[in-house]
Amino acid sequence: MKPRLQATLGQHLVMTPQLQQAIRLLQMSAVELEAELAAAVESNPLLDWTETSIGTGSTDAAPAKGEGEHPGGEDSFEGQPGEADWTGGDGETWHQRTGPADPGDEGQLAEQVAESETLHDHLLWQLHLSPLSPRDRQIAVALIEAIDDDGYLREPLEEIAAALDHDLKPSSEEIQTALCQIQRFDPVGVGARDLAECLRLQIQPLPDETPGKALAYQLANGPLERLPRIGVSGLASELKLDEAEVETAVKLLRSLDPRPGAQIGAIANDTYVSPDVVIWRRDGVWRAALSESMRPRISIHRGYEGMIRHASDSDASYLKGHLQEARWLLKSLEARGDTLLKVTRCLIRQQAGFLEFGDSALRPLTLREVAAEIGLHESTVSRAIARKYARTPRGTIPLRAFFASGIGAGTTGEASSTAIQAMLKQLIDAENPRKPLSDARLAESLKASGIPVARRTVAKYREAMGIASSQDRVRIG
Repeated sequence: MKPRLQATLGQHLVMTPQLQQAIRLLQMSAVELEAELAAAVESNPLLDWTETSIGTGSTDAAPAKGEGEHPGGEDSFEGQPGEADWTGGDGETWHQRTGPADPGDEGQLAEQVAESETLHDHLLWQLHLSPLSPRDRQIAVALIEAIDDDGYLREPLEEIAAALDHDLKPSSEEIQTALCQIQRFDPVGVGARDLAECLRLQIQPLPDETPGKALAYQLANGPLERLPRIGVSGLASELKLDEAEVETAVKLLRSLDPRPGAQIGAIANDTYVSPDVVIWRRDGVWRAALSESMRPRISIHRGYEGMIRHASDSDASYLKGHLQEARWLLKSLEARGDTLLKVTRCLIRQQAGFLEFGDSALRPLTLREVAAEIGLHESTVSRAIARKYARTPRGTIPLRAFFASGIGAGTTGEASSTAIQAMLKQLIDAENPRKPLSDARLAESLKASGIPVARRTVAKYREAMGIASSQDRVRIG
């Protein structure tokens, strides 16, 4: 076959660098975006931070009365403060302003994060109050640093001793003495090397007249591991004890905390997020605006931009290239804000009941519905809500919380899975603890409310919410 030239017609999509940048910025979280902007300012001399006015948001960002968008109306958001504002001309700047809620609705727009005390801080504070020698204190500090967030000391004592200063060279008795001192600290049970020791440490300080204390201490040493397999009756038969006596001891063990460190560490491990959008209501109208969220403001450096006209050809080419990149970034940020607001407004219209009444009023909603309404592709909507959060009167929630799958609800239309789970939780919370509702009874109650759900579906939702079966929910007394 001879080579030849042939002209053909065809269509294909080309991802320009600007489009790639816009897509990448759209799917970034607030933290990632801040890091991206910091890197851009560092590498591009044409970009610079702009001054921010602290504490002025409440005056220049207040929305005018009547502006906004009603969930079911056609009012326009055009001109409302809070939209991404990118200005050309004298100041090509991208910044975000937020329209505040009513004074009685919410506090500050930014999520305030208080520095929490960690488990290690709590233990070190108690250590400094203990009458120990400098040598013992140094050993105790090494042990505390090896304790995990659950309060357990999982590293072997030999390894901890080996990691200490060679001049210290603690003996095994000194290590054990320091550990015993730490195990007396709060929370009770901290410093244990396994679950059995953790339970024993919590049983020891109990009064001697505590029902089942002696037997509970005995069970914690080993027989407790067989309880899930043989049950209370089997354990009583194995130990040749009265079943009621074993039941009392097991009840005492169940009242103990298997993760004592979590009651302090959990406070420090909370994840704090900065909301990307703020949703509030004024005069019965739900409104949305981009959140300031302590995001930096960037602009084009006017000094370097003015140098382009007087620079040599090589220097001007260098500055022009960076100027174009800066303008692309500003426009991509503008597009990111516009898309996020467009999606949020659609969610407000679709899920006004959820904002008003909570999970029980969440209606089924998919990415396809939102994409069709606002004229975007499903993938764009997915990127816009990825790792984005909204501050609402119901707290700071992910935008994905506005979406839910649905199932048929008879003549009432469709109910979302989230709404059904909320109804199940209400039924379980109101049940008689002596006679909990079975999955079949819960399904019948939902059917009576117009939501025909199978028993296995109820069981699936119940397990997803971490609620035990009716047999395990029985409470006597």
